[in-house]
Amino acid sequence: MVATSVRTPVMARLRSAAVVMGPAFVVAVAYVDPGNFATNMAGGAAHGYLLLWVIVSASLLAMFIQYQSAKLGVVTGRNLPQLCREHYSRPVTGMLWVQAELVAMATDLAEFVGAAVALNLLFGIPLLPAAIITAIVSAGILVLQPLRRRRFESVIVGLLAVVLGGFLYQTLQLGPLTGAASGLLPGFDGADSVLLATGMLGATVMPHVIYLHSALTQQHHNPQLTDRALRTSKADIAVALTIAGAVNVSMLVVAAGAFHTGTSAPPESLEQMHSGLGALLGPGASLAFALALLASGLAASSVGTYSGQVVMEGFLRRRIPLGLRRLATMAPALAILALGADPTQALVISQVVLSFGIPFALVPLVLLGKRRDVMGVHANKPLVTAIGAAAAVVVSGLNVFLLVRTFL
Repeated sequence: MVATSVRTPVMARLRSAAVVMGPAFVVAVAYVDPGNFATNMAGGAAHGYLLLWVIVSASLLAMFIQYQSAKLGVVTGRNLPQLCREHYSRPVTGMLWVQAELVAMATDLAEFVGAAVALNLLFGIPLLPAAIITAIVSAGILVLQPLRRRRFESVIVGLLAVVLGGFLYQTLQLGPLTGAASGLLPGFDGADSVLLATGMLGATVMPHVIYLHSALTQQHHNPQLTDRALRTSKADIAVALTIAGAVNVSMLVVAAGAFHTGTSAPPESLEQMHSGLGALLGPGASLAFALALLASGLAASSVGTYSGQVVMEGFLRRRIPLGLRRLATMAPALAILALGADPTQALVISQVVLSFGIPFALVPLVLLGKRRDVMGVHANKPLVTAIGAAAAVVVSGLNVFLLVRTFL
């Protein structure tokens, strides 16, 4: 009887933790999307391990920001768009909604292009039909969300595992890594490395998942269990974003080990990276790269469309059919591919567009998180608010720098 009485509360705690665990894994997909492939691998190919510290710093910053979003949902039972609508004027809310929709389109652009490139590499499918296939498959994944949320999360986690497995395989193919630890010391090597570091950091903090995480955790709002839910959310975020950080590190390490030789120009496109990995590490490495890119694009496009639903419903109290939203957000990607634009360049431009949306999500998150009329006893202390404000300033400033350097 004693063993049973001890086991029962333990199992109950494990079950309650399992209910809360999972949202961060959905969010983590945005941190390993095709945009990260482009920036991280370009950084490794051009500068070796030099910018490894940027990925580590960005991963830690992501954990902080995503916990603030998750905390907002757990404590208030509202998501970030809903709270913006409740506490800000209608013109401000409308402006936030418009930019969030533009961010959703830019997000879909990156995911569709990445998955289309992967299908082209794997099966030789032209980019435009490949993007349409991506839309159909990602919509199928999204069908699981309103019916069986845990199954939706399981599919997303499975795709994340494919990305992780693909890059771990490539890392093992490289053999012993010499000099990688030196990349943990902050430093740059010319203006190009600063630009790449800015792109890597800017591509890491995705505005749409700041909105989404608060929506995924708001259903766990329970004043009697708030502290437990917050502890579980911390663990969820720590595990999920550590995995995402490991994938990003692997991207840079693989590109640095394979392409930063000093004897030839580094590859400039995803297609060149794919063929280069095949030539240097064997066909298994190029296959692993293409499969990881495909899984990343499919998972991230599903999560991006889901976050778009959260944004519209939160800011406007309106929903539109999922199919219609899918058509609206994928239209720019299909148009760009139909016009024959360079896919890798389209990925870079999408990351620049996303830079506009970061402060519009970060600033309200910081401002609402410190208000006692919103968060009650869980309102952020001045030090946490200061860290959040500094993060918003740094990320926004670096993205403005990226924008200026890209177009001027």
